[in-house]
Amino acid sequence: MSVFLELGQRPEEPGPPINGPVSYPDDVTARLSADAAKIVARYPQSRSALLPLLHLVQSEDGCLTPAGITFCAKHLGLTEAEVTAVATFYSMYRRTPTGDYLVGVCTNTLCAVMGGDAILDALQDHLGIHAGETTEDGRVTLDHVECNAACDYAPVVMVNWEFYDNQTPSSARDLVDGLRAGTPPDPTRGAAPLCTFRETARTLAGLPDPRPNGGATGDATLAGLRVARERGMSAPEPDAPAASEETLSDREAAAEATRNAAAPAPSATVPPEPDTIETNPNTTDSDA
Repeated sequence: MSVFLELGQRPEEPGPPINGPVSYPDDVTARLSADAAKIVARYPQSRSALLPLLHLVQSEDGCLTPAGITFCAKHLGLTEAEVTAVATFYSMYRRTPTGDYLVGVCTNTLCAVMGGDAILDALQDHLGIHAGETTEDGRVTLDHVECNAACDYAPVVMVNWEFYDNQTPSSARDLVDGLRAGTPPDPTRGAAPLCTFRETARTLAGLPDPRPNGGATGDATLAGLRVARERGMSAPEPDAPAASEETLSDREAAAEATRNAAAPAPSATVPPEPDTIETNPNTTDSDA
């Protein structure tokens, strides 16, 4: 007996994972091709340039489109399926149109505890949109993001991947108001002025960023280094000798001696199981 299985996306999934125009006009293709040639030339194997090229086409459309996928595939000698598989893996590649400013609220553990969830709720209410949506004026796309390694300044809001540290619901509302008014405040750390999402995508593609480098490292980031210096702690010098052969040999012998050893018996400090309580079938709840 034959069984036919139709493979594909789930019925509740709204269409293909990447939508939009299927080709670029000739002038856009020529312009992107010139940029792509500079990027691909940096890599011994052309397919290594896939991630930067995805940022390049994202800078054109504000998100990934079939046109961008086809462009990357043709320039790198890959299939469109191979490009799509990579593009849909990473969250920095957007699959829906993105506003001028992608506002990402960190809702991971520490930021959430410090108020990240409250900030996201406040922005959704203030902007009248949910996470993943864009304001009607096309200026702001709101999103929640995973940890961006800025826990020392929690809660953190990122705009086009630039940090805005130690946020509150009030300061976050002021931030998005400035974005929508065309007066974006400078990032807490990083280069200034703030770029639009498409301009940021070109920088992530490896093309020149005309802005100066960002500011100095913040005080909270250096706290551990200060404590280490106060206590006379330091890392080994780069030319310090490695562990001796004798030390390594002793470690390997110890590991080998225990490799096939039986598991240890339960520790005597582990409390015994509680005695089984025998219940009298004639006892009722009221008797208890």
